[in-house]
Amino acid sequence: MGTTTISADGKTRCKWCDAAPEFDAYHDREWGFPVGDDRRLFEKICLEGFQSGLSWRTILAKRENFRAAFYDFDFNRVAKFTTSDVERLLQDSGIIRHRGKIEAVINNANRACEMVVAEGSLTAYFWRFEPQGQPVGRPQTASMSDTSVAISKDLKKRGWKFVGPTTVYAFMQAMGLINDHAEGCFMRPVIDAARREFERP
Repeated sequence: MGTTTISADGKTRCKWCDAAPEFDAYHDREWGFPVGDDRRLFEKICLEGFQSGLSWRTILAKRENFRAAFYDFDFNRVAKFTTSDVERLLQDSGIIRHRGKIEAVINNANRACEMVVAEGSLTAYFWRFEPQGQPVGRPQTASMSDTSVAISKDLKKRGWKFVGPTTVYAFMQAMGLINDHAEGCFMRPVIDAARREFERP
């Protein structure tokens, strides 16, 4: 099976866009563009953690609810959540009501605050792991990499939760640390250009 599809508008996109009509906009406007904002990076890694075992369509449909529940992923505010906040969120039908994942977001918010002190920013931390040159193998043929394993190992050492190498690889794809748009996808050269113009910290 190929890794691209021709959409209704005639554009060639990554094959996963076939899974849901709302994926086209996410694919074209967000997925793979380099991110240099700490709050958005925190959001992306948290949502990838929530996605574990579920479909991305479910997470994307609930994203605005997640943003409301976690103060737009302001980790300085989320770090102050208490057990009563956990219980409140477990009653929120607009998000994924998984105690372990909710508690992981709060834990990771605290770890993110520590990371800013230690590394200057989440942006500086994650972008220092950018692979040099193209990742080994063709786009969308892997679910993890040496880089995602290294990031996962380091994050876990720092106390982060729900950051296994597969979750981290999906995060790397989403936040533009690599360009994993399929060969032939019309967005691949667009992301290449965006990555060239992106100012690394």
